[in-house]
Amino acid sequence: MIIIRVMGGLGNQLQQYALYRKYESLGVEARLDLSWFDETVQENMLAKRQLELSYFADLPMQIATGEEIRAVLGRQFGEPESLFAKIGRKINPALAPVFTESDMYHPQILEWKQKYLVGYWACEKYYADILPQLRDSIRFPVSSDERNHGLAEEMELRESVSVHIRRGDYLDEANRAMFGNICTEAFYDSAIAYMKKKYPQAVFYIFSDDSDYVREHYRGEEYHIVDWNRGDDSFYDMMLMSHCRHNICANSTFSFWGARLNRHPDKVMIRPSIHKNTQICVPEEMKSLWQGWTLITPDGEII
Repeated sequence: MIIIRVMGGLGNQLQQYALYRKYESLGVEARLDLSWFDETVQENMLAKRQLELSYFADLPMQIATGEEIRAVLGRQFGEPESLFAKIGRKINPALAPVFTESDMYHPQILEWKQKYLVGYWACEKYYADILPQLRDSIRFPVSSDERNHGLAEEMELRESVSVHIRRGDYLDEANRAMFGNICTEAFYDSAIAYMKKKYPQAVFYIFSDDSDYVREHYRGEEYHIVDWNRGDDSFYDMMLMSHCRHNICANSTFSFWGARLNRHPDKVMIRPSIHKNTQICVPEEMKSLWQGWTLITPDGEII
């Protein structure tokens, strides 16, 4: 059995869920471990999270029981390994029951039948072939805010482009070194110019956690600021992104999924060439792993 640890925010949870569904499509028995969201775990987190997969109506999933986790790990996750297990892992690392993501893409994991997987699994190549099925399964609940209904309808009728600008936590000292200065003004200027050249009638819907910044920087009839979905309703921004015909994403799994759930067959999806500052972009590799996406560097170069 494959068990995938679910953790992080909504975008990461959807990626872990997508990998789970990929295993099921391969005929491999798989489960999701939701224990990261237990109160005893979350109380020690600096940024507390909740299980947002539960927001989606009738999302098919099988949850790992304690017995199933112990059968794969020989213990509960977080408990210390036995001396026997440590010795066995040192003799043959392939026998280790836990595999932790350390690169963008690990093709070997799709050949496994038993392992406990820890990671975020952002790479499009893991589950690109089952995205049509995922779009059918991931259904947003009906919003109580009429503005969301009206805007979704408007987006479907126009040459709409979502633009996700994530600032907030990416400006914090703890996150800036890892995630900052990737989606620069040069990145967004290049992405918007690319869309305007391709679609002269494009209308841009700006989603951001910094309304003051975007109102100052994006003025004009072609720009519309979407800033009312907050708190528990913030995931409706992802829903609205998915109704746009095209998507400009931040280095954020949240907007990646806004684009992935977009059903328009001729959509243009733009993302930064790197997700973290520790990543080195190899254009040929990135284009292979993110087929169908347009990649733009922090300097604004389209690769």
